Amino acid sequence: MQVVKFGVLGVSGFFKKKIAIPTAKSPLIKWQGIASRSLERSQEAADAYGITNAYGSYEELLADEAIEALYIPLPNHVHAEWIKKAADAGKHILCEKPIALSAQEAQEAVEYAEAKGVKVMEAFMYRFHPQWQHALELIRMREIGNVQLVQTFFGYTNADANNIRNQSDKGGGALYDIGCYAISVSRFLLQAEPQRVLSLLTEHADFKTDILSSGTLDFGEARAQFTVGTQTFPYQQVTVHGSGGVISIEIPFNTPADVAARVTVTTSIGTREVKLSPTDQYIAEFEAFARAIREDTTVPTPPTDAVKNMRVLDALFESSRTGGWVAL
Repeated sequence: MQVVKFGVLGVSGFFKKKIAIPTAKSPLIKWQGIASRSLERSQEAADAYGITNAYGSYEELLADEAIEALYIPLPNHVHAEWIKKAADAGKHILCEKPIALSAQEAQEAVEYAEAKGVKVMEAFMYRFHPQWQHALELIRMREIGNVQLVQTFFGYTNADANNIRNQSDKGGGALYDIGCYAISVSRFLLQAEPQRVLSLLTEHADFKTDILSSGTLDFGEARAQFTVGTQTFPYQQVTVHGSGGVISIEIPFNTPADVAARVTVTTSIGTREVKLSPTDQYIAEFEAFARAIREDTTVPTPPTDAVKNMRVLDALFESSRTGGWVAL
């Protein structure tokens, strides 16, 4: 398969650490360009990570006809804006989560991109790791009976006021940043949408962002519960409770690429630990997106999924404001 030439907007630490180095190993991915408001900064990144071209503005990168696809790791509040601009330039779009700051904004951006004939996908990389495909298969096989509860905790510590994750006007806060994972994973494992949600959010006195957020998602016969925090001891865990057993996924989201992932399954027979081959979920994600471009197929995670996830996020914020259940 011919390589897909990607461009990236912004010189983010996340891109340099998690994306640029791993994907450089892929025979399907070529980093054709990187853009920053500072040409010096983008040139430094291009030199350091073997990227073909550097640009001093996002618009210059979009004007490069050699670039076929765009990766958007910009702050949350400008995702929808740059999805539309990328679509105007005819670029396929892989956008970091959350894809927008509301379901309406997400829907408008997705429809705009699709009308321009480009593919768009929200970058939930975890879904491309074999551990999640295996967990879903176990659930479909009814290995643990009827799923009753998907329980998620995801937390880290970040007290930097200058970090965009702590800036409310840029879409910061625990719910947008990592709560979206807890919502996505419950919808993925249950292959369903919640009927109503309830939330409790604790706001930072200075940042005005939520720093400890909990939610309950009612799926009818099953439910999901989660807590996410941005000033907690770094820890993450997903546990799926069923009528006939339990599935536990260790390091569910930031799964290291160089060690085997572990899925623990407990049933009446006993407990076993399933080890999945080491996988770089970012390489898997980008390669899957590249194949969809080359083969002109539907992207693995359709943009409708991003809109549905945003609807749940919207409802959780509304629940926090009203103090009660919010129906979807």
